Amino acid sequence: MQGKTAIVTGASKGIGLAVVRALAGAGATVIAAARSSTPELETLVKAGGVRWVGADLGDPAAPAALVEAAGGVVDVLVNNVGTAPARLGGFLSVSDAEWQRTLDLNLLAAVRMTRAALPSMLERGHGSIVTVASVNASLSDPLVVDYSAGKAALVSFSKSLSKEFGPKGVRANTVSPGPVETDLWLGGGGVAATVSAGGGLRPEDVVAQAKSQIPSGRFSTPDEVAAVVLFLAGDAAGNVNGSDFVIDGGLLPMW
Repeated sequence: MQGKTAIVTGASKGIGLAVVRALAGAGATVIAAARSSTPELETLVKAGGVRWVGADLGDPAAPAALVEAAGGVVDVLVNNVGTAPARLGGFLSVSDAEWQRTLDLNLLAAVRMTRAALPSMLERGHGSIVTVASVNASLSDPLVVDYSAGKAALVSFSKSLSKEFGPKGVRANTVSPGPVETDLWLGGGGVAATVSAGGGLRPEDVVAQAKSQIPSGRFSTPDEVAAVVLFLAGDAAGNVNGSDFVIDGGLLPMW
């Protein structure tokens, strides 16, 4: 990744932070986009090769500002920002405003970010777009009905990009993790805490139940997801285009 510039959204923690660390470790200059920084991200910034840029990807103007922060040159784009609110009341409890919020962050943020970064890639005839989707793109779940729909749209969106821009040197792929050891699942307002509060369980019981459905018996780690993102971003994956890489310990059944 030496000499390459990457933008990573949702970069302050979890998968995004791990991706920033992996790309910077491979020699890339990384624009780490997040609404706020974290001590872990600041450590990477101080080590060099990483710049935090405050950005709310729900703002349609944010993508252009991030490309400008990258000096107008983008070799790698990692669309990672997202949200997965648990809908304990089911589909009928989810308002239009809640649908809009989820789709803004899980789909439209990637659409806008890609639109902003693509001209730089097309001008130089190369680029890699890696979008973090989810197993819920195909493993639909009413507990995260809007999240599942947004992630399914992301996979389809990336496939369309691969067909249009692959002939012009720009590759587009998705990574679809199952449960990962991040705040999205394990944090104070994460899935485990929310579901347990609504069902009279302990968060650790919810986590144990989720793990019991995974053949490997555990969640993936952010670094394991980042390793796949790094592969897809680099030249070793030069003819990998329009693919979806599932990282779920065997959770998804065969089609």
